[in-house]
Amino acid sequence: MRSCLIPCLLSLAVLDAAAADALVPVQNFTEAATYSQARLAPDGKHVAINVRMERNGRMIPTLSVYTVPELKHVSSIGLPAFEIPADFLWLTNKRLAVKKGREIGLREKPVATGEVVAVNLDGTQQQYLFGYKGFRQSSKGDRYGDDYGYAHVTHIPEQRDGHVLLGSHYWDSKRSMLYDIDSVTSARKLLADIPAEDLDFEVQHDGKPRFASGVNENNQAVLFRLDDGSSQWRPVSFETPGSRYHPFAFTPDDKAVYVSQAQNGGPYSILREDMASGARTPIASDALGNIDRFEYTARPSVPFAYSSAVGIPRARYLDDKLPDAVLHKTLSAAFPNAYVSFINFSDDGQHLLFSVRSDRDPGTYYLYDKKTAQADALFSNMEKIDPAQMAERRPFTFTARDGLPVSGFITLPANPGKGKLPMVLLPHGGPIGIADDWYFDTDAQFLASRGYAVLQVNFRGSGGRGKRFEAAGHKEWGGKMMDDLIDGVKWAGAQSEIDASRVCVFGASFGGYAALMLPVRAPAMFKCAVGYSGIYYLPHAYTTDRLIGDKQAKNYLAKVMGSDEAQLRQQSPATLAANITVPVLLVHGGNDKVTELNQALMMREALIKAGRPPEWILEKDEGHGFYDAKRQQEFYERLEAFLGKHLAK
Repeated sequence: MRSCLIPCLLSLAVLDAAAADALVPVQNFTEAATYSQARLAPDGKHVAINVRMERNGRMIPTLSVYTVPELKHVSSIGLPAFEIPADFLWLTNKRLAVKKGREIGLREKPVATGEVVAVNLDGTQQQYLFGYKGFRQSSKGDRYGDDYGYAHVTHIPEQRDGHVLLGSHYWDSKRSMLYDIDSVTSARKLLADIPAEDLDFEVQHDGKPRFASGVNENNQAVLFRLDDGSSQWRPVSFETPGSRYHPFAFTPDDKAVYVSQAQNGGPYSILREDMASGARTPIASDALGNIDRFEYTARPSVPFAYSSAVGIPRARYLDDKLPDAVLHKTLSAAFPNAYVSFINFSDDGQHLLFSVRSDRDPGTYYLYDKKTAQADALFSNMEKIDPAQMAERRPFTFTARDGLPVSGFITLPANPGKGKLPMVLLPHGGPIGIADDWYFDTDAQFLASRGYAVLQVNFRGSGGRGKRFEAAGHKEWGGKMMDDLIDGVKWAGAQSEIDASRVCVFGASFGGYAALMLPVRAPAMFKCAVGYSGIYYLPHAYTTDRLIGDKQAKNYLAKVMGSDEAQLRQQSPATLAANITVPVLLVHGGNDKVTELNQALMMREALIKAGRPPEWILEKDEGHGFYDAKRQQEFYERLEAFLGKHLAK
């Protein structure tokens, strides 16, 4: 743990100019981020944080509590089997609410189970608040039975009385409910019941629910507002089709609300609406990207800064005279090549938990004391990574062949040597609504450390640009999405640093699909392809276990991918294997529940039949991305050898 006054912080953040020329060991990149989702207790005396710990042979995020700033370990709170804390919040100085989840692979976000439990900071008095196992796990079962649905934490009362407001959605009815639940006894009170499914509630500072928003089974936006006169939830009509209007925060007196708004499917901007008159005042917008990243003051929390989802994140201030805005500017000046994120304050506003991350630094959590103007470094991720050895990630924008602006990032080696650089195209997964950002990217930094330029294109369909940009990728998986990636390679190839004759493509999940589809679409552009946990035969996407009985998910997939089986076959690399003439490496986990093993087996068989058998890595007990550090290292070593073989001069 390091301590320093504000002037000293600058010296901690400055990168060592004399970066070592030695090759960074592979194992430095296979250390997953140890710490995540830190939260400061209301009194500022403890921090709760997810720490990856070994359980049943795997490194599993485990909710751990420490005193601060001493970092004395108080408890590590385990959940059954491979369940993890997907999220958690402090209810009081001694008690937390925990949203349970399951990890399904390092290449996929954890999936919430819909269960919420409460627990003391020392791990005692665990109480099951909501979930489908309620009767079996909690004393509340004889009162309420099992909850055949899922829930999430909506609001923590500002009086910190141990209660929590949970928004809930039941699988057997198209209703959304909001409960006030006592975290000790699990006694519940119904606050709202709306005949629409999958709504998220927004609650005022005074504890009154005011808005509920979501999408219907046809993935159309819906919004309800509580009418005080009738005590009824009234649907709110959108001004134009394709518009979005999402209230997300209230002013301290609850007389105005901050709203994220998108007109005609464009990027999200921010406005402030007077609750009584309805008068709206625009306060933040960006021509290219969503305004969807905010910094909040101490209680009563209000947004004071924002940044765009496109490019390098830079704080823009709504009111730069606010004390917490001044503090943010001071801390940001101390870390000039990084971004400072305020996580949360103690209730008295005197202590602040914040993080510092950059394109070269996986990030560190700090505790700041306003009285002493002192910051203590608490936890650092991937401690084997030296930011001075990492590569710069540069944002770019180019115009696609049909005139659409497309953005992304190119990562260039820190020590490039002489001559032009070979390049790896790294398409992201998803694909809809997902985007590569500026922050530290393990795959990109590993490849850059091996001397490759790394190109990441946020093709149409990616997130951060509004619904219209996402919709431009609907049913274009093998079409215009691939055009954007090809156009991105052409843009990069025109840059002075890049050798356009030495390009390979490597991707995971949807990126694996792109990695095998692109050599079909542009056979002369690529020297090799690597598909990791990819989807290669699109019609089988409808037969996965995850979609069974989920009408909304199936409708969404039909909307974004298409449902014409003949057309999907013709956009599937497994169908087009005869047209793939470059060397291929296929990598998959036998327990992958996102892109199931039959996808990789079908692709492999098709390539063998076409006379071009791929290199093959199968780990039978891994999922959607390898958890085991040794296997991750072995994969990176195979990847390095494969690329080196096919991109050598």
